[in-house]
Amino acid sequence: MIYVFLAEGFEEVEALAPVDLLRRAKLQVTTVGVTGKTVTGSHGIPVTADITADQLTMDDTMEMVVLPGGMPGTLNEEASAVVQAALDYCAANDRWIGAICAAPSILGHRGMLQGKTAVCYPGFEVDLEGAQIGETGVVTDGKIITARGAGVAVNFGITLVGELCGEQTAAQIRTSIVCD
Repeated sequence: MIYVFLAEGFEEVEALAPVDLLRRAKLQVTTVGVTGKTVTGSHGIPVTADITADQLTMDDTMEMVVLPGGMPGTLNEEASAVVQAALDYCAANDRWIGAICAAPSILGHRGMLQGKTAVCYPGFEVDLEGAQIGETGVVTDGKIITARGAGVAVNFGITLVGELCGEQTAAQIRTSIVCD
């Protein structure tokens, strides 16, 4: 199971593009409303989450968590005990973590980027504590995938697919959506 966290003020494209692409790959994806069942993004788009944070179960079925950015969505994610527990679970159990835009700052504040290469929305580099700042739009280092922002949300989603399903599936999806 892949859990994509939605907190009030999240960046819609950074959440929904990866959800769409992961589901195209036939992966089980559940959106988790950190701040309630209906969560409004940073551009005023309300999204109904599949479950609320109090319904999240952390067990062996958890393959990945995804943290979209946006403001104040990133701050609301970081303030969530459930998000923090999910990150702890992933780190302790060698699970994937994806974070885009401002959300990699959450990982930096937790010391999860020490010695890793990561990227984020310009201006948040100082929050990627211990990381080497990458040069590309999407960076994978170990089990952590980071991305710069909404402009690379599709590439971020395809990278998530590639890590979970292989490059052939990622390439097929890239072609099917006409992503050059």
